Amino acid sequence: MSDEEKSLEVLRDMNVDGTHLLYWLKTDKGNKTLNYDYKRCTGCGICVEACPTEALELGPIHEIAKGMDIPPVMLDLDKCTFCSMCANLCPASAFKMESEGDFPEDKEYPRLEWDVSFNDKCLPCDICMTSCPEDAISVEYDFPAKEKIAPFKEGEEGDIKINMDKCTLCGLCARFCDAFLFLEKDSVPEEPFPFEQLLVDEDLCDYCVMCADLCPEDAITVKGERRGEAPEIKGEAKVDPEKCTVCGWCKIVCPYDAVDISKPFEGELMLIDTNVSKCDPSGCHACFNICPSHLWYVPKDGTKIAARTEMCTYCGACVNACPDDVMKVKRDEVRHSEIPDKPWASQWKDAIASISGEVRKRPDMSRILEAEEEPPREHLDIQFPETDEYIMKALKERMDKARPKLRNVATRRKWEEKKKEERGHIEEIINFGHNGKP
Repeated sequence: MSDEEKSLEVLRDMNVDGTHLLYWLKTDKGNKTLNYDYKRCTGCGICVEACPTEALELGPIHEIAKGMDIPPVMLDLDKCTFCSMCANLCPASAFKMESEGDFPEDKEYPRLEWDVSFNDKCLPCDICMTSCPEDAISVEYDFPAKEKIAPFKEGEEGDIKINMDKCTLCGLCARFCDAFLFLEKDSVPEEPFPFEQLLVDEDLCDYCVMCADLCPEDAITVKGERRGEAPEIKGEAKVDPEKCTVCGWCKIVCPYDAVDISKPFEGELMLIDTNVSKCDPSGCHACFNICPSHLWYVPKDGTKIAARTEMCTYCGACVNACPDDVMKVKRDEVRHSEIPDKPWASQWKDAIASISGEVRKRPDMSRILEAEEEPPREHLDIQFPETDEYIMKALKERMDKARPKLRNVATRRKWEEKKKEERGHIEEIINFGHNGKP
């Protein structure tokens, strides 16, 4: 193999595109791009723990959680090998790796596995979509509105009542008919349901009875003339994996047990009792701001801070953001795809083990020579010579007289020419000594 075939040119560079930091690796085999969306990053530090070359460094997460607009993770481009570990093991999908050329396929690298899906119990309805703190759920309905079946008829008389003990505030009646109005409220971990009350505007109701037929809980009673057949509830709820943080709000609020969730980690979120007294939720709020699951709250009983632990994804961002070590996260299990039997398999196993708390195994640096620490030198008192004021005064007078000549260009040129003549004369003498002739 020739030297040209053995050599591999490697170029690295980076660019910024809005909230995305783009890192490039260009070689003769192809190109790789690591796309880091720092606004999506939670600062959990999992990528830092997993990185085999220590190319990633966690930033000031507490300050970032308080509003500082800088990337939570910084990358040393000279250390990065573009191995894809940060992209494949990021629970927030803040890193993405794209490859072009002669590189192993993505399926040859393991990645975190998680899933949020809707089973056959799903109606669907609006509860999960409205409660999702990341707007990651959308619902597409496939049934006609009331106006298309039976347009509003003025002057109709009747009566309508809602049994709130039966009503799940699913939102279907409001989807079907404009006479229904749901009062939305701010969802909090203690009370995550998105709606507060269901109202009926009887000025828009013609008592067609179809809403009573449509309601899945038989919570609506109508006295009036049935003016059509209620449609079958059809539609589909979808999860956007680019937005979903697997927090579980949708599963908690669903009254039909229609949401199935598999989180990337299993573990435990704990409050450290000895440090809870240091917490200042009114002045800090770092954990509130950084948490991708939005699970922290201040209880009404006056307790400093509390968490809806079933929402936790065990990412550990709150631990990094808290200045007082109020909480602790332990990860017991990491769900990931199969690790193929490849030369780099051990590195991936070490990376995944580090997520569960083990110390990341990195290349052995013990053979690197280190210089011995130099002992401190003995302090020596230096005695400076005394200054003769008379000599210093005479020297200053001579310098003042010489300064105008030093600044004169013509005079300096004459000196330079004289120096050249002297150097030339010296060279002639040296050459004569070496050669025996001028």
